[in-house]
Amino acid sequence: MYIDSHCHLNFPQLKDQLPEIFASMDANQVTHALCVSVNLPDWPDMMALVESSPRLWASAGVHPDYEDTPEASPAMLLEMAQHPKVVAIGETGLDYYRREDQPEWQKRRFREHIQAARQTGLPLIIHTRASAAETIDMIAQEGQGEVRGVMHCFTEDWNNARKALDLGFYISISGIVTFKNAPVIHDVASKVPLDRLLIETDSPYLAPVPFRGKLNDPSKVRYVAEKIAELRGLDAAQVGQATTENFFNLFKKIKR
Repeated sequence: MYIDSHCHLNFPQLKDQLPEIFASMDANQVTHALCVSVNLPDWPDMMALVESSPRLWASAGVHPDYEDTPEASPAMLLEMAQHPKVVAIGETGLDYYRREDQPEWQKRRFREHIQAARQTGLPLIIHTRASAAETIDMIAQEGQGEVRGVMHCFTEDWNNARKALDLGFYISISGIVTFKNAPVIHDVASKVPLDRLLIETDSPYLAPVPFRGKLNDPSKVRYVAEKIAELRGLDAAQVGQATTENFFNLFKKIKR
């Protein structure tokens, strides 16, 4: 069986297709999915969706690249984290891909999410783009060894993966691993210790081959596992079993 550790089922492209998506998840042995928060205005609707199904879980946070959106204070994140289905803080981190000025508001927001993770004991879901070194440095400095989490949709090289692993973080691989022009991710996916690996879709984006360019959903996380298995010389079932165990080991608030 497989678990999608990062998706956005509440996004407009997917939220009206849940019966079909759940049926496809069943057909592909995908048992659970973690719906990841990106802003506060959409959080109530996301939680209503998550509450509607025992196979869905949620996080609480504001995406690092969303500038014109209400901020979530540590106190607010603590309150949101009290919900029984909220199992992580994020997604959070730094994203300089479109912001070469490296804005201070991103760093402040990141610090506040790290603070909330330290106070709640929940893992962080980390988004990093064109900012890996500073993202990892901030986790080390602000987390003080007290936070764990996952580097979601990992696209950095093995050196940065190793640094994240050294901080106790998991590495999550998305459908990008199925792309032919992704040798760096192929390398990382083949090297990450099997007990620190997660798989995800980041749906509705990044559909894996053979669906590249089409709408993605949690049922397609199986194809991520199959590609990783191919790279590592394993059966897909072994990757599925390991990443499922890792999911429950990281998101400890979830009761099996």
